[in-house]
Amino acid sequence: MESGEFVCGRVASGVREQYVIWTERGEVTATLSGRFRAGTSIRPCVGDWVRLHREKIIVEILPRRTRLSRKEPGSAAREQVLAANVDVLFIVSGLDHDYNPRRLERYLVVAAESGARAVVVLNKADLRADFEECARAAREQLGTRVLAVSARTGLGLGKIAAEVKPGETAALIGSSGAGKSTIVNTLLGEDRQATSEVRPGDARGRHTTTERQLFLLPGNWFLIDMPGLREVGPWAEAEQADDVFREIAVLARQCRFRDCRHEMEPGCAVRAAGLDAGRLAGYRKLKRELAFLERERGRRLAQAEKRRWKAAERASRRNPKAR
Repeated sequence: MESGEFVCGRVASGVREQYVIWTERGEVTATLSGRFRAGTSIRPCVGDWVRLHREKIIVEILPRRTRLSRKEPGSAAREQVLAANVDVLFIVSGLDHDYNPRRLERYLVVAAESGARAVVVLNKADLRADFEECARAAREQLGTRVLAVSARTGLGLGKIAAEVKPGETAALIGSSGAGKSTIVNTLLGEDRQATSEVRPGDARGRHTTTERQLFLLPGNWFLIDMPGLREVGPWAEAEQADDVFREIAVLARQCRFRDCRHEMEPGCAVRAAGLDAGRLAGYRKLKRELAFLERERGRRLAQAEKRRWKAAERASRRNPKAR
């Protein structure tokens, strides 16, 4: 093909098979090549760098530096890639009824597996007089960067921008109603994302953001806004839980039994330490989930390998000369 027929760009949004791509020549709309439609390849996601043919057809996904994934909702052990090439992951939780340390721990495992730097953002600080104490307690328990902000009043939003260097990409993740789209609008200085109030009874949010979208922010950095997640099933190795629950992982090395589950076993250093019961329960649950996921992934790989060998054997029988 002639030179100049190919151009590279970045996926800014995508609905079904229609993708908005940012290129040096401007914004274009592209679709997928037949290779992607056949279902045998990983499909592009927001944040991906891709190669386009004649600025109309996506023919290749360029290597991803980081990959933000979760386990696909449901019983199947499949990966759902949410975004790519994310440097900083802002995990947003509201300081209202939405606040849940156990959910934040699960998001931190997702961040650890992705390769992005994790920053917890406690939004709606205007609703709590003790928001600084809440942030301090979260830092101590979660062991990560924690910012207390109010998207409604603008309190602390400058700290969010300060976490991202020019040219880097950040993403907002969290449950519906946490205020992610309001944060985006405030940082942009204009209402680009639809917002809605949470339900007054339980502070549960309504899905107003329906697709993942990339924005260019003042200061020359990028931000991906994502719809709220109802399920946070980490797609990770079991060791990633130890990275998030470091104090438990350190104590576990002192247990009498190497396979201690920290439940009723004698000589358990974890139970003897008198840790927060909720945090310990969250650790146990995550370890069980990730161990099950690891077994399911191994089973699926074994089944795929078995199918491949059977297909090769059938082909060999049909064409004995190819042996």
